[in-house]
Amino acid sequence: MIYTKEIENMCPVAKGAKHEPAPIPEEGKWVHSKEIQDISGFTHGIGWCAPQQGACKLSLNVKNGVIEEALVETIGCSGMTHSAAMAAEILQGKTILEALNTDLVCDAINTAMRELFLQIVYGRTQSAFSDDGLAVGAGLEDLGKGLRSQVGTMYATKEKGVRYLEMAEGYVTGIALDADNEVIGYQFVSLGKMTDFIKKGDDPNTAWEKAKGQYGRVADAVKIIDPRQE
Repeated sequence: MIYTKEIENMCPVAKGAKHEPAPIPEEGKWVHSKEIQDISGFTHGIGWCAPQQGACKLSLNVKNGVIEEALVETIGCSGMTHSAAMAAEILQGKTILEALNTDLVCDAINTAMRELFLQIVYGRTQSAFSDDGLAVGAGLEDLGKGLRSQVGTMYATKEKGVRYLEMAEGYVTGIALDADNEVIGYQFVSLGKMTDFIKKGDDPNTAWEKAKGQYGRVADAVKIIDPRQE
């Protein structure tokens, strides 16, 4: 350590009060975090790229400062999807400080990492008040059955109105309309479940029928339209 001559010539003054950092909630306990290894938690961060043409949802499960589990979900440009594949390989095993200072290939993923870092070091995590936090594997549970991202895709024009294309339940195959042509429900097929049925030996048509479902007053519909064609 190098001191200037002015500092060297000063007399020492003792430090009085010991003021600890504010405790943060971490996995069912309060922690005075002083080192990266003091940080644990499961949480999400949202990021966007510089031209704002794509977005990323990043979920990390951190134990003692180290990323044990990473889930990268993207929407937007195709390049971001490939970047996510690389980022998922890069993230696991790094400390959150290493990850913050690592190029995660895509602006949106880097931004998500920054936002997530802020949340986790301030104790604002999904597992803040859960004893021992969430088990490694919680990220997969976040995806639900079929292990697919829950995506909402809606399209509308002033001339022709709204079209539901993708809901949390799956790919929308039909929109139910009443006598006033207002939406009262929708039909869907869960592509994740359908793929699982096929992998277990069902033929595609059987799998399609088994993975179908509906929501709302579909039975009361005057007509059902294909949102992509009609």
